[in-house]
Amino acid sequence: MYQRTPSLPPKEMLPTMYDLPSENMEEPGLPDEFHLFQPELLRQTFRPSNYPAEQIFIASDLNLYYDPYHPQWYKRPDWFAALGVPRLYQGEELRLSYVIWQEEIVPFIAIELLSPGTEAEDLGRTERGINQPPTKWEVYERILGIPYYVVFDRYSNQLQAFTLKSGKYQPLRLENQQLWLEEVQLGLGLWAGNCQGIERLWLRWYGRDGNWILTPTEQETQRAQQEAQRAEQETQRAEQQTQRAEQQTQRAEQQTQRAEQEAQRAEQQTQRAEQEAQRAEQEAQRAEQQTQRAEQEAQRAEQEAQRAEQQTQRAERERQRVLELEALLARYQEQFGQLN
Repeated sequence: MYQRTPSLPPKEMLPTMYDLPSENMEEPGLPDEFHLFQPELLRQTFRPSNYPAEQIFIASDLNLYYDPYHPQWYKRPDWFAALGVPRLYQGEELRLSYVIWQEEIVPFIAIELLSPGTEAEDLGRTERGINQPPTKWEVYERILGIPYYVVFDRYSNQLQAFTLKSGKYQPLRLENQQLWLEEVQLGLGLWAGNCQGIERLWLRWYGRDGNWILTPTEQETQRAQQEAQRAEQETQRAEQQTQRAEQQTQRAEQQTQRAEQEAQRAEQQTQRAEQEAQRAEQEAQRAEQQTQRAEQEAQRAEQEAQRAEQQTQRAERERQRVLELEALLARYQEQFGQLN
């Protein structure tokens, strides 16, 4: 039975986290390895893009004090996250426990990792005993009203999720063992991978693009790989630039050789042209000499022709004189014949 509402606000009147136990008094000691590794993986990958990191509180195996009327009562979720809560208590200290009447904000999600001894209570199959604190299911559902409650059975790799509807937890239908939470723009699913050297299915958060959120170690590894890739690409680009420079040097040398060859050919052509010009000049000189000789021969021929004509004229004149003499002789003979 609950007490009447205190006269002062619970935050001012009831115990703080400094006054309340921070350990599980009934089950002292550390949880098993899975209860260490799995919550840590969830913590490292829970990074809502719409909440700053300093306004998110994540805890695992931490006392959660929930009832101001029974301030000693607590539950110890395997993992939970509260949004809009300073990462440090009052912005200064690490929390010893999470006290609802001090924080005034209930967790957004609680996750329980089933084990044979806790399965019935985690799934709400136990009933509250007389004069006993409420069950875990009652606290999450009715007293705190945690919006999302997730249960993971590592033995069967079965994931179950519940959400509040009209004050009652209703199971959510999961596709491919994945749960999308729009409020934090993250999804929760089963990842087959290696965590802490162990290969199995692990609960892990993923982004809207469907890619798993990287842990800081994976981010460092990815950055190192990207740096290595960039370094390799830079090396390849440097080698390519060296090759291009060598090729350009070779092309320049080839162009120089071609230019030298062209210059040699041009020089040879110039020499040939000079030789041709010399030969042409010599031919012109020979032609001029031949012309001169031809002119001289023509002059001699003309002179010979003139002499021949003169001789012909003399011969004609001699012939005419002969004819004249013959005619004169004939007349003389004719005259002498008449005389006889």
